[in-house]
Amino acid sequence: MTSPTNTIPSVPLRGAAFMFAAGLAFAGVNVATQWAGMVEGLSSTAIAFWQYFIAFLFALPLIWREGPKALATNHLGQHILRVLLAAGGVQVWVFALTHVAIWQVIALSMTSPFFVIAGAGLFLGERITLTRLGTTLVGFTGALIIIAPWSETFSVYSLLPVLAAALWAGTSLLTKRLTRDEAPASIAIYLLLLLTPINAALWIGSGFDMPPISAWAVLAVTGVLTAMAQYFMTRAYAVADAAYLQPFDDLKLPLNVILGWLVFAAAPSLNFWPGALLIVGASLFLMRQEDTRKSMA
Repeated sequence: MTSPTNTIPSVPLRGAAFMFAAGLAFAGVNVATQWAGMVEGLSSTAIAFWQYFIAFLFALPLIWREGPKALATNHLGQHILRVLLAAGGVQVWVFALTHVAIWQVIALSMTSPFFVIAGAGLFLGERITLTRLGTTLVGFTGALIIIAPWSETFSVYSLLPVLAAALWAGTSLLTKRLTRDEAPASIAIYLLLLLTPINAALWIGSGFDMPPISAWAVLAVTGVLTAMAQYFMTRAYAVADAAYLQPFDDLKLPLNVILGWLVFAAAPSLNFWPGALLIVGASLFLMRQEDTRKSMA
C-alpha cells in the first residue's frame, strides 16, 4: 500500500504548480491585452482599468464568502505600497504590449528574477543558494538570447518591460512578506480592491475612452484570467520561497510565445528556441534540486 507521504506533493512542487498555473493564466491575459490594444484600438489606460475592474467583479463572490475577515489586516501600509507598485507595473506593461511583439516583451520581463532574488536576500532574509542564483542566471541568459538586443528589431519601447519587471519584483516581495501573516485570498482581494480606483483615475485622466461593443468579450476574458492569475500567484508565494519560485516564473516566456503564435501567427525568431530551452531546463533542474533538498531535510 502506498504511504500517504508519497501521494501528497511536496511543498516546493505545490509552489511550482501554482506558479505554472499563474503563468498560464497571465499568458492568456497578455494575448487578450495585445488584442484589445492592437486590434480593438483601446488605450493602455482603458485596458488596465477594465481588466482589473472585471477581475474585481469576478472576485466579489469570494469576498462575500469570506466576509469581513477577508479585509482584516495588520499591514494596510504594505498592501497600499504593493498596489502602488503593481499599478505602475500594469500601466507600463500594457503600454509595452500595445507597441512590441509579445514574445519580445515577455523575454525582457525576465530581468525580474534579479530584482526578486536581490530583494529576497536583503528584505526577506531568504538564503540565496548557488543553485537558485545559478538557475536564475541561466534563465536570464536564455532570455538575452531571445531578445537579441544587438539586432535591428530591438526598439526603445522594448525597454519598458524592464521597468515593469522592477516594479513587479517589488510587488512579489511584498506578496511573500504578507503571506507570512495573511491568507492568500485576502492578499488577492486587497490588490483588486485598491487597484481599481487607481486605474480608474488614470483612465479618466487620459481621456475616458469607452470600449466598442466588439471589445467587451476580450476584456471579460482578460479580467477573469487576471483574477485567476493573482490568486494562483499568491498561493505559490504562500507555500514556497520567492527566490525558489523565480525560475518557474520564467516558464511564462514559452507559454506566452506559443499562445501569441496561435492567436496572432507571430512566429518568434530562431533565437527563441535555444533561449527557451535554457529557461525551461533551468526551471526543471531547480525544481528537482529543491524537492530533493526538502525531502532530505
